[in-house]
Amino acid sequence: MPESSYFKILSVLILITLPLFGCKKGEEPVANVIKIGTAGPMTGDQSAFGQDQQNGVKLAVEEWNLKGGVLGKKIELVVGDDQHDPKQAVSVANKMVNDGVAGMVGHFNSSCSIPASKIYNEQKIPMITHGSTNPQLTEQNFKGIFRVCGRDDQQGKKAAELVINELKAKSVAILHDKTTYGQGLADEFRKGVEGQVKVTYHGGLTQGDKDFSAALTNVKTGNPDLIYFGGIYPEGGLLVKQSRALGIKAPLMSGDGVIGEEFLNIAGADAEGTYATFAPDVNKIPSAAGFVRTYTKKHGKPGPYSVYAYVAANILLHGIKDANSADGEKISEAIHKIKYDGALGSIEFDEKGDVKMSPYVIWQVKGGKWEQISK
Repeated sequence: MPESSYFKILSVLILITLPLFGCKKGEEPVANVIKIGTAGPMTGDQSAFGQDQQNGVKLAVEEWNLKGGVLGKKIELVVGDDQHDPKQAVSVANKMVNDGVAGMVGHFNSSCSIPASKIYNEQKIPMITHGSTNPQLTEQNFKGIFRVCGRDDQQGKKAAELVINELKAKSVAILHDKTTYGQGLADEFRKGVEGQVKVTYHGGLTQGDKDFSAALTNVKTGNPDLIYFGGIYPEGGLLVKQSRALGIKAPLMSGDGVIGEEFLNIAGADAEGTYATFAPDVNKIPSAAGFVRTYTKKHGKPGPYSVYAYVAANILLHGIKDANSADGEKISEAIHKIKYDGALGSIEFDEKGDVKMSPYVIWQVKGGKWEQISK
């Protein structure tokens, strides 16, 4: 073949191929997808929360892709497993950056979200957590960090109000799991009861341990009217079970980390009467009916955080759509302006990235099931 003919054919092939990669003159090839990430405890003892999270985000992505994706591109979900380990969360965050995600849903645990948020902030990648409640996360004033859940200073105060005004407790013992979330929540609860309720004991447990008899023996000595626990369901379930075995009759109260079937499975009949602060029952929110129906058909009964992950993913994708860009700073600006009406009702963010309305209500285990008992 003559050299001139070869170059003519090559030129034609290049002109045909370029549009397939979305190239313009002087630009690098751009894949026809937009990636978003989600990260949390996908394996390990808190994997129930992680799987609920993944299923909620996955459902949102599937629904958007059925409607054509976002900005005319298919949405691709990248999943990271941080195993509720802060060091692993940093590793996952760096991988998400390298994978080129446009935004993040997660992480779940505050001890993971806080160090990971520093990486996302440096790279201008917006992050919306569905479960990290420690105030420190948004007190960093990173412009691209948001949460669709509440804060521990809100739920600690709500719990304290119940203990003082409704339960009329005169004394409490306070335990926590030494994590950013658990210890922070316990401290916020103590602030709320300080000066009005006697604190007979305040101490920490080691997350992952199975025997809490030493701490509970100290608790029993003080004979408190109530035990408050800052932590997650694996330890919370064992704590209430072992307290009953030691003859402690005081009810347990905790935060949103114990809500769910797993706590009930671990504690068994001893879970009865346990209190917790959490958001309103999703089954009683009219705007969530469609989500509950679709999620149940695909994944079974929604977990406590399924809807929060679903809503966080939808807000992130609406932010990309409203910004008309996958640029992180533009997405964050759009999310700050958003008024999202979805499965959890209307959501708006303040300048720190927190929701403008505190969502917490009181739950209690009754007849072996979690039941919302206050608004």
